[in-house]
Amino acid sequence: MKGVNDVRVREVYVRWTGIVLLAMIMMFLHKEPEDSYVSKYFVSFTFTTIFWNGAFMLFMLFRRKYPQIRQTPRRLLMTILSLIAFLTIGEPLLCLLFQFKGWEQLMDPTEAFGHVPLNFLCAMVIGSVYENVYFFEQWKKSIQLNEALKNQQIRTQFEVLQNQMSPHFLFNSLNTLTVLIAEDGKIAVEFTEKLSEVYRYILQNKDKELVTLKDELEFARNYIFLLKIRYPENLHAVFNVEDKYLDLSIAPLTIQILVENAIKHNRISKNHPLNIEVFVDRSRSVVVKNNLQKKNVIEKSTKTGLVNIRERYAYFGHKNIDVITTDHNFLVSVPLLQVKSETQKVMAPSV
Repeated sequence: MKGVNDVRVREVYVRWTGIVLLAMIMMFLHKEPEDSYVSKYFVSFTFTTIFWNGAFMLFMLFRRKYPQIRQTPRRLLMTILSLIAFLTIGEPLLCLLFQFKGWEQLMDPTEAFGHVPLNFLCAMVIGSVYENVYFFEQWKKSIQLNEALKNQQIRTQFEVLQNQMSPHFLFNSLNTLTVLIAEDGKIAVEFTEKLSEVYRYILQNKDKELVTLKDELEFARNYIFLLKIRYPENLHAVFNVEDKYLDLSIAPLTIQILVENAIKHNRISKNHPLNIEVFVDRSRSVVVKNNLQKKNVIEKSTKTGLVNIRERYAYFGHKNIDVITTDHNFLVSVPLLQVKSETQKVMAPSV
């Protein structure tokens, strides 16, 4: 917090020092009617203060609206257009104000529009300094974030593999398979195939940042098939996803993690069946929804849950992982991503 305050104080100091100095320069660049230097500087300082601070507020406004590096072209375009409008309108209005106050000898309103190009040039020079500093800071933060998230990705891969290939998971699967072989050989064969597909998917995609929704859904169906053998009448899963969304991308194992969390934190019994629904909402986000029936004792977690998903999506600049809890349901909404093949840039698909 202290560091943030120091930066703000330094920015204010630099800004007002710049205003004082620029006002002196502009006093000589603008050909105003002859008068005392004090009067000229008063006019120049007033204009410089208003235009500099106005431009600064525009920079901050569009910086908040388009904060990411990939949004730089849009941020610059909107800032430039706003500056042109601000200076074109502001210069004549200030001249009229001076004239209204009886200071017409200090300012000739007919020259107001002639000042706009020079004022705009000064604003662009100042703005380029602000933008370069901001861009460098964002670039530095991006490098630091990428390094941190690479480390997190490594931990994620280990934790997911550790969780999915743990002796507990494997023991349950093999135990279920043993029972199936004795009772239903056909289902046992299908169970073995699905189990191998689950492990194959994990091993093939553990190093990938993104997979298609189509592949992730197929994996999730295989995973849920294994679970439904253990809970034949007590676990119900429904997938409602239109084909038009299947080519969009998602971080691998996202749906599986959310399904696993639902299994881990909720009771599953004949009297309390667990219902899981996977669908894509209007904002093109995958939603995993389950009815809420919390266990009294929660199983030990390896922390491959919501925090993990949030951190992985922060890598792509998307932090809007929505979690909604109602009296009866628990929902997690994860945005689908779109990869531009020519640049390999990741972005949220247009709605």
